[in-house]
Amino acid sequence: MRGRDFAELRAFACVVEHGSFRSAAAHLGMSASAISQTIRNLEERLGMRLLHRTTRSVAPSQAGERLMARLAPAIHDFDNAVAELTEMRDTPAGCVRINATRVAAMHYLAPKIAAFLQDYPDITLDITLDEKLIDIVADGFDAGIRLGESLEKNMVAVRLGGDMRMMAVAAPSYFARAGIPATPRDLRTHRCFSYRWPTSGRLYRWEFERGTEKLDIEVEGPLITDDPELGLHAVLEGAGIAYLFDYQVRHYVESGQLTHVLAEWSPPFPGFYLYYPSRRHMARPLRCFIDFITNRNTGAALPPLSR
Repeated sequence: MRGRDFAELRAFACVVEHGSFRSAAAHLGMSASAISQTIRNLEERLGMRLLHRTTRSVAPSQAGERLMARLAPAIHDFDNAVAELTEMRDTPAGCVRINATRVAAMHYLAPKIAAFLQDYPDITLDITLDEKLIDIVADGFDAGIRLGESLEKNMVAVRLGGDMRMMAVAAPSYFARAGIPATPRDLRTHRCFSYRWPTSGRLYRWEFERGTEKLDIEVEGPLITDDPELGLHAVLEGAGIAYLFDYQVRHYVESGQLTHVLAEWSPPFPGFYLYYPSRRHMARPLRCFIDFITNRNTGAALPPLSR
C-alpha cells in the first residue's frame, strides 16, 4: 500500500468515527478543506461515494459502511502498535492540548507549568484560554478545566482542590462612605462591578443562597468587564463592590484591605475539575499531565468521576 493510500483511508475512518470533517481534521492536525479533498480523492480513485454529506452531518454510504467495517480493526491494531512503541520511550514526548477558562488556568496551571516542563522536557503544552463552553473532542483538545456544573457529559472528571465560594468585597473606605448591605437586595443601591459573559454578552446576575432561599441580583455600577480581576485594583482603592472567587481576594480580606460582606449568603460549592474523554489507550503525554496536575495540586486528588 502506498503512503497516499493509507493517508486517505485513515482520513476516511477518522471522519466516520468523529461524524464531521471539522472534528476529524482537528484530530489529524489538518484543515477541514484538506481532509475533504483527501476524501474526494479516495472516492474518485475507488469510483464510488463513501460518505453522504449534508450541511449538518456526515454519514457513511453503504459502501462506506462496508469499507469501515474492514478498516476499523486494522486501524485499531495499528494505533495499538504505535502506542506500545511510544510507551517504550524513556522520556515521554508529544503535545498535550488543554482548554481552560482564564481563572482556572491562572490558578491551577500557571503555578505548575515550569515544574511540569522541567520534569517532561519533551512534552509541549498547548493551552488555550476560552470562556466559552466547547466540545473538547470536536475542537481537538485532549483535556479541559471547568467548574463542575459546566462539564460535558460522558467525560472522566478529577476534582482539583476543595470547595470554592464567592465573596462580595469592597474596601473599608467604600463601606464607610456608602454603608454596608444587609441583604443581597441592598446591592441594587451600591456601585457594583459587573461581569459580562463572553459567550452571550449578558451581564452576570450575582447569585446568592441562604438555606432554601436563592436570589439572582442584577447589579449596576461604574465598571463592566469580561475579566473579573480587572477591576480588583479599583476595588482596593474604594471604587465599589466586586463579587469574586474566594482565592482571588482572601489575602486582601485577611490583611484588612478588603471587607467581606453577605458571607451567610455565599455557601461553598464544588470547584474546578480537570476532565478528559474516557480512552482505553491514553497517550502517554496526556497521562503524565493528568498525573502531574492531580498529584501536585493543593489537597488530595479525588478518584475520577464519570459524568
